[in-house]
Amino acid sequence: LYGKDYFYEKLLGLNFKITPFSFFQTNSLGAEKLYEKIREYADLSNTAVEKPLIFDLYSGTGTITQLMSEVAKEAYGVEIIEEAVESAKENAKENGIENCRFIAGDVLKVLELNKAAMNQSGDIAEGNSADKEENGNILPRPDFIVVDPPRDGMHKKALDLIIRYGVNRLIYVACKPKSLARDLEPLQAAGYRVKKLCAVDMFPRTNNVEAVCLLEK
Repeated sequence: LYGKDYFYEKLLGLNFKITPFSFFQTNSLGAEKLYEKIREYADLSNTAVEKPLIFDLYSGTGTITQLMSEVAKEAYGVEIIEEAVESAKENAKENGIENCRFIAGDVLKVLELNKAAMNQSGDIAEGNSADKEENGNILPRPDFIVVDPPRDGMHKKALDLIIRYGVNRLIYVACKPKSLARDLEPLQAAGYRVKKLCAVDMFPRTNNVEAVCLLEK
Protein backbone atom coordinates (compact mmCIF):
# COMPACT_ATOMS: atom_id res chain seq x y z
CA LEU A 1 0.00 0.00 0.00
CA TYR A 2 1.19 3.51 -0.73
CA GLY A 3 -0.15 7.03 -1.10
CA LYS A 4 -2.10 9.28 1.24
CA ASP A 5 -3.95 7.72 4.18
CA TYR A 6 -6.88 10.13 3.83
CA PHE A 7 -9.14 11.76 1.26
CA TYR A 8 -11.58 14.68 1.21
CA GLU A 9 -15.34 14.52 0.74
CA LYS A 10 -17.44 17.62 -0.01
CA LEU A 11 -20.89 17.86 1.56
CA LEU A 12 -23.23 20.86 1.34
CA GLY A 13 -20.35 23.17 0.47
CA LEU A 14 -17.98 22.01 3.22
CA ASN A 15 -14.86 19.85 2.94
CA PHE A 16 -14.31 16.88 5.25
CA LYS A 17 -11.08 14.95 5.68
CA ILE A 18 -11.70 11.20 5.97
CA THR A 19 -9.15 8.85 7.56
CA PRO A 20 -9.31 5.08 8.21
CA PHE A 21 -10.37 5.79 11.80
CA SER A 22 -13.03 8.39 11.00
CA PHE A 23 -16.74 7.63 11.09
CA PHE A 24 -18.33 9.01 7.95
CA GLN A 25 -21.46 8.16 6.00
CA THR A 26 -20.69 5.80 3.10
CA ASN A 27 -23.47 7.19 0.89
CA SER A 28 -22.45 10.80 0.19
CA LEU A 29 -25.56 11.80 -1.77
CA GLY A 30 -27.75 10.19 0.88
CA ALA A 31 -25.73 11.95 3.58
CA GLU A 32 -26.54 15.34 2.05
CA LYS A 33 -30.25 14.49 2.20
CA LEU A 34 -29.82 13.35 5.80
CA TYR A 35 -28.03 16.52 6.90
CA GLU A 36 -30.46 18.75 5.00
CA LYS A 37 -33.27 17.08 6.94
CA ILE A 38 -31.46 17.66 10.23
CA ARG A 39 -31.05 21.37 9.44
CA GLU A 40 -34.70 21.58 8.37
CA TYR A 41 -35.91 19.96 11.59
CA ALA A 42 -33.60 22.08 13.75
CA ASP A 43 -35.21 25.32 12.47
CA LEU A 44 -33.24 27.28 15.02
CA SER A 45 -35.31 30.39 14.38
CA ASN A 46 -37.71 28.79 16.88
CA THR A 47 -35.21 28.75 19.75
CA ALA A 48 -35.51 31.17 22.65
CA VAL A 49 -32.15 32.78 21.82
CA GLU A 50 -31.11 34.28 18.50
CA LYS A 51 -27.79 32.39 18.34
CA PRO A 52 -28.16 29.14 20.31
CA LEU A 53 -25.35 27.09 21.79
CA ILE A 54 -25.47 23.60 20.28
CA PHE A 55 -24.23 20.20 21.44
CA ASP A 56 -23.50 17.55 18.80
CA LEU A 57 -23.01 14.32 20.76
CA TYR A 58 -21.29 11.34 19.10
CA SER A 59 -20.02 13.84 16.54
CA GLY A 60 -17.62 11.69 14.49
CA THR A 61 -15.60 13.92 12.15
CA GLY A 62 -17.76 16.90 13.11
CA THR A 63 -20.05 16.93 10.10
CA ILE A 64 -23.24 17.93 11.90
CA THR A 65 -21.33 20.26 14.25
CA GLN A 66 -19.96 22.26 11.35
CA LEU A 67 -23.16 22.25 9.32
CA MET A 68 -25.02 23.70 12.32
CA SER A 69 -22.32 26.23 13.19
CA GLU A 70 -23.63 28.83 10.73
CA VAL A 71 -26.70 29.45 12.89
CA ALA A 72 -25.05 28.86 16.28
CA LYS A 73 -23.23 31.02 18.79
CA GLU A 74 -20.99 28.02 19.39
CA ALA A 75 -21.28 24.33 18.48
CA TYR A 76 -19.62 21.65 20.60
CA GLY A 77 -18.92 18.17 19.25
CA VAL A 78 -18.13 15.25 21.58
CA GLU A 79 -16.61 12.07 20.13
CA ILE A 80 -14.74 9.14 21.69
CA ILE A 81 -12.42 8.41 18.74
CA GLU A 82 -9.47 10.77 19.04
CA GLU A 83 -8.47 10.46 15.37
CA ALA A 84 -11.98 11.55 14.36
CA VAL A 85 -11.75 14.55 16.69
CA GLU A 86 -8.43 15.58 15.16
CA SER A 87 -10.00 15.30 11.71
CA ALA A 88 -12.95 17.39 12.91
CA LYS A 89 -10.59 20.14 14.09
CA GLU A 90 -8.73 20.05 10.78
CA ASN A 91 -12.02 20.12 8.89
CA ALA A 92 -13.24 23.18 10.78
CA LYS A 93 -9.96 24.97 10.09
CA GLU A 94 -10.11 23.97 6.42
CA ASN A 95 -13.66 25.33 6.19
CA GLY A 96 -12.83 28.58 8.00
CA ILE A 97 -15.22 27.81 10.87
CA GLU A 98 -14.19 29.41 14.15
CA ASN A 99 -17.17 28.74 16.45
CA CYS A 100 -16.83 24.94 16.68
CA ARG A 101 -15.19 23.18 19.64
CA PHE A 102 -14.42 19.44 19.61
CA ILE A 103 -13.96 17.29 22.71
CA ALA A 104 -12.27 13.87 22.62
CA GLY A 105 -14.00 11.65 25.15
CA ASP A 106 -16.77 9.21 25.92
CA VAL A 107 -20.10 11.06 25.85
CA LEU A 108 -21.22 9.56 29.18
CA LYS A 109 -17.98 10.50 30.96
CA VAL A 110 -17.98 14.03 29.51
CA LEU A 111 -21.60 14.55 30.60
CA GLU A 112 -20.87 13.14 34.08
CA LEU A 113 -17.92 15.53 34.41
CA ASN A 114 -20.17 18.42 33.42
CA LYS A 115 -22.86 17.34 35.87
CA ALA A 116 -20.33 17.45 38.70
CA ALA A 117 -19.06 20.85 37.55
CA MET A 118 -22.57 22.27 37.29
CA ASN A 119 -23.33 21.09 40.82
CA GLN A 120 -20.34 23.12 42.02
CA SER A 121 -20.60 26.24 39.84
CA GLY A 122 -23.68 28.19 38.87
CA ASP A 123 -21.55 30.05 36.34
CA ILE A 124 -20.78 26.88 34.43
CA ALA A 125 -24.39 25.79 34.67
CA GLU A 126 -25.41 29.04 33.02
CA GLY A 127 -22.56 28.89 30.53
CA ASN A 128 -20.90 32.11 31.72
CA SER A 129 -17.40 30.90 32.59
CA ALA A 130 -16.79 27.58 30.90
CA ASP A 131 -13.60 28.66 29.20
CA LYS A 132 -12.40 25.79 27.05
CA GLU A 133 -8.74 26.35 27.87
CA GLU A 134 -9.16 26.52 31.65
CA ASN A 135 -11.87 23.93 32.14
CA GLY A 136 -10.91 21.29 29.56
CA ASN A 137 -14.00 19.20 28.92
CA ILE A 138 -16.33 21.44 30.94
CA LEU A 139 -19.00 22.75 28.60
CA PRO A 140 -21.57 25.55 28.96
CA ARG A 141 -25.25 24.74 29.10
CA PRO A 142 -26.71 24.03 25.62
CA ASP A 143 -29.80 25.56 24.06
CA PHE A 144 -30.19 22.75 21.51
CA ILE A 145 -28.86 19.18 21.32
CA VAL A 146 -28.27 16.77 18.45
CA VAL A 147 -27.44 13.14 19.26
CA ASP A 148 -26.22 10.66 16.65
CA PRO A 149 -25.28 7.56 18.69
CA PRO A 150 -23.99 4.15 17.52
CA ARG A 151 -26.43 1.44 16.42
CA ASP A 152 -27.14 0.30 19.98
CA GLY A 153 -28.33 3.77 20.96
CA MET A 154 -27.42 5.72 24.06
CA HIS A 155 -26.29 4.53 27.46
CA LYS A 156 -29.18 5.01 29.88
CA LYS A 157 -27.09 7.21 32.17
CA ALA A 158 -26.01 9.40 29.25
CA LEU A 159 -29.63 9.80 28.17
CA ASP A 160 -30.63 10.74 31.73
CA LEU A 161 -27.91 13.41 31.81
CA ILE A 162 -29.05 14.80 28.45
CA ILE A 163 -32.60 15.02 29.79
CA ARG A 164 -31.31 16.95 32.82
CA TYR A 165 -30.20 19.82 30.58
CA GLY A 166 -33.89 20.49 29.96
CA VAL A 167 -33.55 21.84 26.41
CA ASN A 168 -36.91 22.50 24.77
CA ARG A 169 -35.95 20.83 21.50
CA LEU A 170 -33.52 18.11 20.47
CA ILE A 171 -32.83 15.92 17.45
CA TYR A 172 -32.10 12.20 17.66
CA VAL A 173 -30.41 10.67 14.59
CA ALA A 174 -30.63 6.87 14.65
CA CYS A 175 -28.96 4.32 12.38
CA LYS A 176 -31.07 1.65 14.11
CA PRO A 177 -34.71 2.73 14.56
CA LYS A 178 -35.24 -0.01 17.17
CA SER A 179 -32.73 1.74 19.43
CA LEU A 180 -34.54 5.03 18.86
CA ALA A 181 -37.83 3.43 19.90
CA ARG A 182 -36.25 2.21 23.14
CA ASP A 183 -34.65 5.58 23.93
CA LEU A 184 -37.89 7.44 23.22
CA GLU A 185 -39.50 5.91 26.32
CA PRO A 186 -37.46 7.87 28.91
CA LEU A 187 -37.55 10.97 26.72
CA GLN A 188 -41.34 10.86 26.56
CA ALA A 189 -41.51 10.17 30.29
CA ALA A 190 -39.50 13.39 30.77
CA GLY A 191 -42.08 15.39 28.81
CA TYR A 192 -40.66 15.25 25.28
CA ARG A 193 -42.98 14.53 22.38
CA VAL A 194 -42.15 13.46 18.84
CA LYS A 195 -42.80 16.50 16.65
CA LYS A 196 -41.35 15.20 13.37
CA LEU A 197 -39.93 11.87 12.27
CA CYS A 198 -38.64 10.61 8.94
CA ALA A 199 -36.54 7.80 7.49
CA VAL A 200 -33.69 8.46 5.06
CA ASP A 201 -32.78 5.62 2.70
CA MET A 202 -29.02 5.66 3.19
CA PHE A 203 -28.58 2.03 2.17
CA PRO A 204 -30.62 1.33 -0.98
CA ARG A 205 -31.90 -2.22 -1.53
CA THR A 206 -31.44 -3.12 2.13
CA ASN A 207 -33.84 -3.03 5.06
CA ASN A 208 -31.68 -0.46 6.88
CA VAL A 209 -32.62 3.21 7.16
CA GLU A 210 -31.40 6.24 9.07
CA ALA A 211 -34.08 7.94 11.17
CA VAL A 212 -34.23 11.63 12.08
CA CYS A 213 -36.50 12.51 15.00
CA LEU A 214 -37.31 15.99 16.32
CA LEU A 215 -38.51 16.08 19.93
CA GLU A 216 -40.03 19.05 21.73
CA LYS A 217 -41.36 19.71 25.22
